[in-house]
Amino acid sequence: MQTPYGHLTYCTNIHPGENWDAHFKQLQLHIPLVKAALGPDQPFGIGLRLSNKASLELSKEAALQEFKDWLQQQGCYVFTMNGFPYGGFHNVTVKDQVHVPDWTTGDRVTYTIRLFRLLAALLPEGMEGGVSTCPLSYKLWNRCAEEKASVTESATLNLLLVVEQLARIRRSGGPLLHIDIEPEPDGMLENSQEYIDWYFQQLMPAGIPFLSDKLGVTEDAAAQMLKDHVQLCYDVCHFALAYEQPEAVLNIMRQYGLKIGKLQISAALKALLPAAGSQERANVIDAFRTFNEPTYLHQVIARTGNGYTHYPDLPEALADAENPQVQEWRSHFHVPLFIDHYGLLSATREDIQQVLALQQTQLFTTHLEVETYTWEVLPPDLKLPMDQSIARELAWVQQQLEL
Repeated sequence: MQTPYGHLTYCTNIHPGENWDAHFKQLQLHIPLVKAALGPDQPFGIGLRLSNKASLELSKEAALQEFKDWLQQQGCYVFTMNGFPYGGFHNVTVKDQVHVPDWTTGDRVTYTIRLFRLLAALLPEGMEGGVSTCPLSYKLWNRCAEEKASVTESATLNLLLVVEQLARIRRSGGPLLHIDIEPEPDGMLENSQEYIDWYFQQLMPAGIPFLSDKLGVTEDAAAQMLKDHVQLCYDVCHFALAYEQPEAVLNIMRQYGLKIGKLQISAALKALLPAAGSQERANVIDAFRTFNEPTYLHQVIARTGNGYTHYPDLPEALADAENPQVQEWRSHFHVPLFIDHYGLLSATREDIQQVLALQQTQLFTTHLEVETYTWEVLPPDLKLPMDQSIARELAWVQQQLEL
């Protein structure tokens, strides 16, 4: 929906359905109910998530026309897509396979270009569109510096193939489309500094001559194309896990003249850890243990007395629970926004409130997307009917923006 601070929606990766027919049925079931709860007379924006299979099926002319007709009938529109998960995302073990295929592969390039062509066909006239994507690759697959450098170089060159297509679409009179890179713990790009280092040390040096040659433009024009078409997906959960303050992230992005294509509004779990060996600490660890489920990665970043310790998943953190150096845990979980405490654990909701307050002060993006996708794997007492949950999430964000 349109707000004074941008288009607000939720990501449909909350809904199962890896083929288009199944996913479309989920949209037809849930979106009219959510729209009715929030503003039946207002156009409702959709943050569409399509698996590779669903994107192939929606690319067929009849399916795409049927979807466009439905959007018009329902008073809905698509302005952003989640192109991070390529394959199954529900009822399968996802874990680090969420990065497969990574940006070193042609499959990731082809899939992402297909998403952009669909988005260009669906996007309302005069509106910009974005597709968020994985942070090049998964860092833990590449242990040594040489492997990481090789993967990053290959991924960057493949990403530029997409940027070229986006620039051509815009030059031919099409919409402004941007690929929104989403840093994540243990991704090849984890935080704002790694993103900026990559942007200026690899993307720009490779991209400026590439675009100049392919499109016959000046180096300055090529540099501007990169800044227009490659933007940051600011997932609040991910940056909170990295202990980055929202204002600091926005300041450094502004300092370097880089754009934020999408704000993904999501919350992590966190807790201060009492003294090692104490019953209080054991109780906090047990509270985290109730969230130890086998579907998604739940990376933990622990704050210690002299820095940070990274655990690739919650089981590894649980195995090191009595480490006396650890003072705080933050775990990747995308818990509901409207709940602040989960027993002895709390959410990083304050980071969301801070970033939304900054958006009110100085708009840094026009795409706001709630991305709570862990409803299926929450403890039973935290589960609510899906439509009520989604509407409550969006209403909570609206309330923050109106404060």
